[in-house]
Amino acid sequence: MIRLETHCHTRYSKDSLLLHSLLYIKCRLCHIDAIAICEHNNILGALKFKEYCSKRKNKVFVIVGEEIMTSSGEIIGLYLNEEIPAGLSCDETIDRIISQGGVVYVPHPYDEKRSKTVLEESCISSNSYRIDCIECYNGRNVEEKYSVMQERIANKYGLVKVIGSDAHTLMEIGRNYMEVDFIPRNSLEFKSVIQSCTFHTKPCIKLAHKVTKCAKLIKMIVKGNFNEIHRVINRKIKK
Repeated sequence: MIRLETHCHTRYSKDSLLLHSLLYIKCRLCHIDAIAICEHNNILGALKFKEYCSKRKNKVFVIVGEEIMTSSGEIIGLYLNEEIPAGLSCDETIDRIISQGGVVYVPHPYDEKRSKTVLEESCISSNSYRIDCIECYNGRNVEEKYSVMQERIANKYGLVKVIGSDAHTLMEIGRNYMEVDFIPRNSLEFKSVIQSCTFHTKPCIKLAHKVTKCAKLIKMIVKGNFNEIHRVINRKIKK
């Protein structure tokens, strides 16, 4: 069986420091055959990792994805050729994914800790006929009830279920994946293999969330974005 891991981030995301060289080694050690790289609001990381793997005989097949922040929450597009800008409406973002022949994928449809990024259910409802799959489990769920709610939303709209690792750190790679019959090399094959896949899940590593926050802070310091750092600190104090 083929191990497929979806919804992964690397140093090309604002909250990850994961190097491609380390990601490749971990994928090989964990027997991950295919991986969907979905950076926040860019496809550069996925393209770079795809190029990295191609130089190593594609022993890890890379799906080019993007986790796009819309005006109503996040949507993932898979098998993209062009980057889709953040800030568009849910409908227009889906239009652009479909126009590229991509896969419309809804990440973490319920998460109280990340409510600002969760796609509004009204968008799921109005676009259910255009959504190819939805996470019924996310590797960063800090509470079991989030998984229960995610599954409930998937069932409510009759959507195909997938699991996403949402890995941002090396320790998270290879823990949450799907076993499928073959490597999906295009969107049609992806839609086919997820119809009958086996889920392999492990509980969230809560430490990974702290690492992510540190990574985000480090990147803000490096960029000299002190106004943003001040804003984040003030928000934490108020809480």
